[in-house]
Amino acid sequence: MATETIGSEATHGLINYLASFSPKPVNYAYEAPAGVSPRTGTYVAQVVPIHNGREILDDLSLDRQGFVLTPSKTSVRDFYDPQEVKSVYYPEVEALLKSVTGATRVSIFDHVVRNPALAQEGKRGIREPAKFAHNDYSLKSAPQRVRNHLPDEAENLLKGRFAEINVWRAIRGPLQDWPLALCDARSIDSADVVAADLVYPDRVGETFTFKFNRDHRWFYFPNLQPDEAILLKCYDSKKDGRARFTAHTAFEDPNRPQNAPVRESIEARALVFWPE
Repeated sequence: MATETIGSEATHGLINYLASFSPKPVNYAYEAPAGVSPRTGTYVAQVVPIHNGREILDDLSLDRQGFVLTPSKTSVRDFYDPQEVKSVYYPEVEALLKSVTGATRVSIFDHVVRNPALAQEGKRGIREPAKFAHNDYSLKSAPQRVRNHLPDEAENLLKGRFAEINVWRAIRGPLQDWPLALCDARSIDSADVVAADLVYPDRVGETFTFKFNRDHRWFYFPNLQPDEAILLKCYDSKKDGRARFTAHTAFEDPNRPQNAPVRESIEARALVFWPE
């Protein structure tokens, strides 16, 4: 990527990468059995430049870098109310994804609210930010998501192009605590990618973790507001050279104010389909 498309402004932050000597990681998507670690794998923090994505908004594309930032107003009053999120926010996300991607069908299958303070208090359904480089699906597990959520139509839908896209939003802004860092998909080599088991009570899924590569190009969007949304591609079935997935993680911005409010964010996960 040419210097002018990276942008001049960058901060330096720690990105937690899977160590090259680590065995295959295993993560639990529910409370792990007694005596079992909820997450395995050895991670090593690397200091990397994280560029200001706002400087190159016109250059960003889901099919090039794997992520974009777009204006997106919402009518949701309480993102901590699951019923309101499903009845009000899901239709908003569906309309947004259709508008941005040109997809003809969008199926939102879950969402995650993150707030480290509430998560540490044990608030049900609230999680802490994910603090290691990862991608939510692998090339094997993403098609399985279609089979899991749309079993009666899956085999027909899988004949056409589909993607899994996350819509990420600050619940309160400006978001300065543990912002989201995103890696330009074009800078990731296949040798950097490591599959990890994701264990559910009734099945084992798969995600991707990443090993360090000095060629990785990281970006973030400082001071995110609730009327903005990051669209992040976590899988694309199209094999024509476009971005199929990318790495992302929360990171501690060294430039954040000392009194920055605790991070509050929501990510909705959607299966996105185009005609054959």
